[in-house]
Amino acid sequence: MNKNTPKVSVCVVTYNHEKYIKECLESIVTQKCDFDFEVIVGEDCSTDNTRAIVQEYADKYPNIVKPLYHEKNVGPVKNIIEIYRMAKGKFICHMDGDDYALPNKIQIQYNILNNNPDCTICSHDMKLLKDDKILSITFKKFIKGKYTIID
Repeated sequence: MNKNTPKVSVCVVTYNHEKYIKECLESIVTQKCDFDFEVIVGEDCSTDNTRAIVQEYADKYPNIVKPLYHEKNVGPVKNIIEIYRMAKGKFICHMDGDDYALPNKIQIQYNILNNNPDCTICSHDMKLLKDDKILSITFKKFIKGKYTIID
């Protein structure tokens, strides 16, 4: 990997996320990391303003945000596969267009994976929000540690 190759590829799948995609992308491009990362956005022929917002970020951050505009709706699975194929990073960080990343998310997860080569996945709890109010924590809360696939 050369010096300018991104260490992390943040892969964002989006369809009709006009209400959320701006905050999603902003939460990613403002991450503080001590390495380069890229953001690949698979925009799946949204019928709202999602594509235009993605393009705004691609124009504003051309070295970071790389859109993949599908010519016809391919669905979430094919969209994921295609953006993962574009990824150049050592690690992939998956997000949906209605997800938001807390500050330092990418750096923290990179450090964990990079320092634990026996790990193939890193996850964290998520909060379900509606109108900026926390509705629930959506993933089972594990005590911090290493787990096997059986866990």
